[in-house]
Amino acid sequence: MTKIPLRRFTARVLPVDAQDRVLLLHGFDPKRPDEPFWFTIGGATEDGETLQQAAARELYEEVGIRRDVEEFAGPYGTSTIEFIWADYAITQDQTFFAIRTHDAAISFDHMEQIEKETTTGHRWWSAEELEGTDETFFPEDLAAILRKVTATGELG
Repeated sequence: MTKIPLRRFTARVLPVDAQDRVLLLHGFDPKRPDEPFWFTIGGATEDGETLQQAAARELYEEVGIRRDVEEFAGPYGTSTIEFIWADYAITQDQTFFAIRTHDAAISFDHMEQIEKETTTGHRWWSAEELEGTDETFFPEDLAAILRKVTATGELG
């Protein structure tokens, strides 16, 4: 079956707690529910939005954490990836930003319906846990990105 091509410019958010762990979401592609994976918070920019504005909006929509645009550090990396999700063949330019979080209450209440249906949970991961797991997570070099984030001291 032919997939619908989609080009996206996205902000990926790395909320980092006091133990230098990153918050990831767990979910699946609706066409492949038996292949779950961990992924970073984030999504595409909307009309006129900067990447930092998209990061702040997505952080609230996906996990219920409100932060001002000025609080985001980075970027800590950019890349272009291609992947299939549902009926789409996506080419995604992604930029990673980080933010320090303390005792954050996680809520999926503001997600879009498809996100609610395909997101099964969340977890805080250390770089060491990412390097030692057999579970699938994206991006695959996330442990290195997390180490870069925590080594800079920009998060306080």
